[in-house]
Amino acid sequence: MRLANRCGVLISAILGLATPAVAQQSPVLVELFTSQGCAACPPADRLLDALADRDDVIALALHVDYWDYIGWADSFGKSKFSKRQKDYARSKGRASVYTPQMIIGGIDEVKGSSEQQVMGTLARHLSIFVSDTDVRLTLTGSPGSEVSIEAVAQDGLAYAADVQLVRYRDAETVDITGGENNGKSVVYRNIVTSWEVIGTWDGVNPFRHSVHTSGDDPVVVVIQEQGHGPVLAAARRR
Repeated sequence: MRLANRCGVLISAILGLATPAVAQQSPVLVELFTSQGCAACPPADRLLDALADRDDVIALALHVDYWDYIGWADSFGKSKFSKRQKDYARSKGRASVYTPQMIIGGIDEVKGSSEQQVMGTLARHLSIFVSDTDVRLTLTGSPGSEVSIEAVAQDGLAYAADVQLVRYRDAETVDITGGENNGKSVVYRNIVTSWEVIGTWDGVNPFRHSVHTSGDDPVVVVIQEQGHGPVLAAARRR
C-alpha cells in the first residue's frame, strides 16, 4: 500500500442533489466495532452518537458477534462485521481484535471510548489538504431509488480499490436484559445493516455504476484501497 496514502490521502468528493453538485472535502469515515454484550462499549456508543449527525464525518457502528457467548446476543451483530474487523487486524499485522475499537479513514486504530484519542485523530484527518485532482466521487439519486456512482482519479491510482455500498439505520434503543450490560437501556446510532463490495476500480478509468436501493435508510459509498487499506473517498445520500 502506498506510503502517501497512509500519511494522508488528497481527496475530493462531490455529493449531488437536484441542485448543481458542489466539490467539497470527502467526509472522514469512522468505523466503530462495538457490541451490546461488551461492558466497555456504552461510552464508545455515546461518542459515536455525538458524531452521527456531522456532515464532515460518516460515523458507522458495526456490531460484532464474538461477545454473544457471554450472556447476551447482540441484536445487530453480524459475523461479517466481525470478519471485517479481523481483516483489518491482519492487514496491520495483528492477531487479535477488541471492542470498542474505532478505525478512522481505514488507517488509524483508536480505543473507541477514548474521546481524546478519537477527536484528536479525527481532527488530523479533517485537517488534510484536499485536491480535486486526486479522487472525485459523485453520487446521484436517493435512498429507495436508483443511485448512480461515479469515481474519477485524474492522475490515476497506483493500486486497485474496492467500491463498497453501505446501508445503516439511524437510531434504535435497546433494553439489554442479560450479559455484562444487563439492565441498561442504550441508544445506538448509525447501525450498519449491510456492507457489500459492489465493484473493483482500477483507478485509471472512471468508475461508473448504478445500483437500485430499497427502503429509506441512508446510502453510503466507500472507496477503499484493496486489502483494507486507506479510504480514498466516501459519500452519503440520506
